[in-house]
Amino acid sequence: MLIAVEAYATETFRQDLVDRGIAIKTEQLAKDYLAGVELVRALCCVDLEIKRGEYAAIMGPSGSGKSTLMNLLGCLDVPTSGKYWLSGRLVSGLDEDDLAQVRNKEIGFVFQTFNLLPRATALHNVELPLLYNGTPAEERIDRAKRALAEVGLLDRIQHKPSELSGGQRQRVAIARALVNSPSIVLADEPTGNLDTKTGEEIMAIFTKLHLEGRTIILVTHEREIAARADRILHVRDGRLESDERISHGIHTDAKTL
Repeated sequence: MLIAVEAYATETFRQDLVDRGIAIKTEQLAKDYLAGVELVRALCCVDLEIKRGEYAAIMGPSGSGKSTLMNLLGCLDVPTSGKYWLSGRLVSGLDEDDLAQVRNKEIGFVFQTFNLLPRATALHNVELPLLYNGTPAEERIDRAKRALAEVGLLDRIQHKPSELSGGQRQRVAIARALVNSPSIVLADEPTGNLDTKTGEEIMAIFTKLHLEGRTIILVTHEREIAARADRILHVRDGRLESDERISHGIHTDAKTL
């Protein structure tokens, strides 16, 4: 009877998240690391909700815990304690194999350093996530081409990274993040290696993706980049310090947490 009650409560909680459109929810999320013999608490007691279709930026000084938070939200790491629900599913207790499946299905990643295979064409780089899940070749190529078209690179599909500009390489990385139609796109300093003009072009792509209804979460140290989001989460000393709302480019009061 107790097991049945617990199962009912779990399902009710999950359904509530889905009904409220919550893409991400954390409760007391924490991450510890061992640095030699010293225990370092990189992240502590993070309570967070991000709705589906929301555009959020994570800011904080170096060593604040923002990258640790991003890694946990992206299922690239597991928390030491606390809970994390992604699209209504409790993922904080999953093993590595299950986390890999969640990442491949739910999350698209864009990194500052692009992380492209240097000897592979743009098309093959974008195909990679589909190779991992066994998508047939014809469908794989079609979906990769459509993703490259979405970022304006259909005429560069046979070019290797060395034959592309920095902005074009980042566009390939964004296309790769989109090829599995993820519910959430995570971007870690996506304009960090780009000049101002190219960075503006890349951020315009994220704005377009957001307007199409995608959930966007990016880590940045640049206030101008973060201000494009609907919401800025400020992280300091491993804690979520404040939650600042942005309305049509106008600053609203930050909620101190």
